[in-house]
Amino acid sequence: MLSEIHAFLIDLDGVLYQENQPIPGSREAIMWIRARGIPHLFVTNTTSQPRRSLVEKLARMGIEVTADEILTPSVAAVEWLRTHAAGPVGLFVQDATKEDFADLVMVPPDAATAVSAIVVGDYGEHWSFQALNQAFRWLMGDPAPQLVALGMTRYWRATDGLRLDTGPFVAALEYATGLKAMVVGKPARCFFEVALARVGATPQTACMVGDDVVSDIGGAQALGINGLLVKTGKFRPSDLDHSPLPMVILPSLGDLPKWWEDHHRDR
Repeated sequence: MLSEIHAFLIDLDGVLYQENQPIPGSREAIMWIRARGIPHLFVTNTTSQPRRSLVEKLARMGIEVTADEILTPSVAAVEWLRTHAAGPVGLFVQDATKEDFADLVMVPPDAATAVSAIVVGDYGEHWSFQALNQAFRWLMGDPAPQLVALGMTRYWRATDGLRLDTGPFVAALEYATGLKAMVVGKPARCFFEVALARVGATPQTACMVGDDVVSDIGGAQALGINGLLVKTGKFRPSDLDHSPLPMVILPSLGDLPKWWEDHHRDR
């Protein structure tokens, strides 16, 4: 029931902003959520920058948040690696993001040192045959390192058009090595479970707001979380063929307050 929803999990890129531009109405929607005291958490697969940079970016848009209000795959990965893969780690992430892994022993991609895990995130234009092949060679070691994916998002929308995200590169490594990645970002079940725990909600009382019908909405729905798709960011008309369809489809996050009021008048 829509009236049972009392917490929001909110994506960032494509929902609050697109690259460095806020999406109209997003700031006001967050202010409305906070004024109503509705529990919420920002959940993002962004691995091109650390949480500190995301906090600063949101502040420039007039949205004040703390690092603890943002759940990223990097944060989840560090916690998982400490327990399951002690030892040096090969990181395929942007240089800025490495600060979120500062507590781990990091090995540069061009090193021949054996590693306990390979972490693949948004590596952007740093990807090359040499980089992908180095990850492959590490994973073909004996014993094979853990393959950790900071999400399986297929693509995202930049100002110059669509760009490949983390998922395709992880899929290539899985195919070449026969290994299965441990996914610590959306749409992984464990990521959403951590998010629910942080907002004190159950799947039935939470709603995931996103622009990605697969990673955001599909991942949430697989756990029984309500999905709210916005037609901003990477949204494409073909997303409406997704099965099952999201619970709600809105033009943008800015339309959320009116939708909420319309469905909670009798509470």
